[in-house]
This record gives sequence, C-alpha cells and structure tokens, in this order.
Amino acid sequence: MERRDVAVVVAAGRELPVPVLSLGNASPDVPAIGYFGGVHGLERIGSQVVLSFLASLVSRLRWDDLLHEQLRGLRMVFMPLVNPGGLLLGTRANPAGVDLMRNSPVEAERPVPVLVGGQRLSPSLPWYRGEAGAKMQPEAQALCQVVCDELLRHRAALSIDCHSGFGLDDRIWFPFACSTRPITHLPEMLALSELLDQTHAQHRYVFEPQSRQYLTHGDLWDYLYLESCQMPERVFLPLTLEMGSWVWVKKNPRQLFSRDGIFNPKVSHRQQRVLRRHLVWLDFCARAAFSMPRWLPSADGREAVRERALDRWYRGARA
Repeated sequence: MERRDVAVVVAAGRELPVPVLSLGNASPDVPAIGYFGGVHGLERIGSQVVLSFLASLVSRLRWDDLLHEQLRGLRMVFMPLVNPGGLLLGTRANPAGVDLMRNSPVEAERPVPVLVGGQRLSPSLPWYRGEAGAKMQPEAQALCQVVCDELLRHRAALSIDCHSGFGLDDRIWFPFACSTRPITHLPEMLALSELLDQTHAQHRYVFEPQSRQYLTHGDLWDYLYLESCQMPERVFLPLTLEMGSWVWVKKNPRQLFSRDGIFNPKVSHRQQRVLRRHLVWLDFCARAAFSMPRWLPSADGREAVRERALDRWYRGARA
C-alpha cells in the first residue's frame, strides 16, 4: 500500500494533511476505482464508510487469495478525508467557507434552486461557490489531481464519492448536476445499474442522474467527467453515494437539534448498520471495476442500451 499527502490545509491554527492511499496494479491497461469521502466536513459518515471498507481490505490482504488476484488486475485509490479542515471545524464548507461541491468552474445550463444550487453572495451563507474567476480551493484541486493522476490515466475507471443528507432514500447519483441532458456514457451507466439490480436484487438504492432531483453550479464530478470526455478512448463513470440521513432523524428526532445529527447516525448500533449496508455496495463496485470489459456495452449494442436508459431516466421525467 502506498500513502501520500496531496495537500496541506490550515484550520484553527493547525496544519492538516489530505492523505491518499493506493494499492493494486498501477498499469494504465487495467481498470481503476477511486473511493472518496469527507468532501463536506459535517458528513463524517462518508469518511467512516470509506475507512471501514479500506480497513476490511487491509485485514483481508493477510489471507484472501482472491483479493490478491483482484489487485493484480485493478488499481484502488482511497481519499477518505478530502476536507479535514471542515471536519475539524464542524462545517460543511472548508476553512475558507467554500462548499467544495460548488467550487468547480462548471455553470448550470438552467436556473438552479436559490442558495442550494450554489451562490457567490457570501461565505457566511451555505453553498458558497467562491469568488468568480478564482482558482479552485486547495482541497478541490487535490481531489481533481488525484482523479487525473490515478483514475483518468486508466482506460476504464469508476469513482464513488460518499455523502449524506438528502431525503429518506439512499441514492446513487451520476452526472450531470449542471444539466438535464444525458451524459455520453449513459449506456455504460445503465449497464452498471442493471448489474447491481441483477446481483443484489434486494438492494434499496435509487440509481439516477442527479439532475432528476435538482441542478447545481460547480459540481466537481461534472467537471471531472467533462474532462474525461476530452479523452474519448477512456471510460470514466463517477458516482455519488448520497445516504438518506432523514431516516436517522426520523428514528431519533432529537438529532434535529444538532447540526451534526442531521448528517450522521448518532446511535452506535445504527452507525454499525449503515457501515455494514454500504460496504456491500463498495465491494460490488470494486468487483464491477475489475470486470468492466465483461459488462460494458459493445459498440454494436450501445444504441439499444441508450434507448432503454433514456426511457428509464429521461423520457417523461420532470424537467
């Protein structure tokens, strides 16, 4: 396993590293997968899910021959705490008051919800994008650099960014957040979604484009996906796990009085249940990444798959 710090941020007078851990085959000829958490400092459960999966992998290295075989044909990258300053300060934004998921230069193609879609009024308000024309924040730049260095150099790659805080359902979102138009790799997204449905028929994830819920400016995964499209020989499928934290609040309404409690399960047994449930999804993604050549649509069949995807996610969907 390799570790490196891709950035150092300062919060409350302390220097905080942004670590990245990698294992597996670094050859660009094999697929890759990246796991990300802690983009929003308040959403500790996202980092905990990533770290729990990493701990499971490390413990299996001692005895699991199948894992060793998988790592010979797969690159795995972990960035479990993108925003350590936000975690230390207990804020969604980074220490500069910028929401990292609104910080890329991508502009939405349609009007976005007030504030939540990204705003440039003040860092004192939530969902602040940063100043117009300014460079992306160090944490956002670090995430983008890791994706470019570790994922986009591979011919095929997946990424999973773990968040919490939206609704009662656990959702798996894919781009776009900036537009209601379908992405170029829509057939590949449907193939992955159907693979999940077939493999784990009892799963409860809602798999959909983020635009079906709301549009935003500055989404980092929109930005990185559009960058990957400049390399048509590559297939990059970025996914966001949005854990439905309203379920935890519904079961324990006192969490409404805690900003931290809105985004994280506070009861120990509930946290353990959340970790167990999502580790299955993260392991599924690793296996799917390893086997991408087996399930990606063929050139001859892509159009038919695209038509099914349009029927599922776009035709008749609300604008």
